Amino acid sequence: MSVRILFLGPLRDLAGQDEMQVEAPLDWNGLLEAVGTPVSAQLREERVNVACKGLVLADKTTLLAEDGDEVALLPPVSGG
Repeated sequence: MSVRILFLGPLRDLAGQDEMQVEAPLDWNGLLEAVGTPVSAQLREERVNVACKGLVLADKTTLLAEDGDEVALLPPVSGG
């Protein structure tokens, strides 16, 4: 039973990998522990979003990913 975590954009560089598998279920605190300090520090920033099952969470601290789910970590978007 596992959850797939995808690191996108600069978060991929911080994590040093494109993705990782962790034990399910996965909540907000478990996510912060799993991804390591540099990434978890970024996740605490308001502008960084978390998507689960293809939907961006309005409140990322409510994350509850289950077996087979995909969690994407979305860095801030810039551009004009």
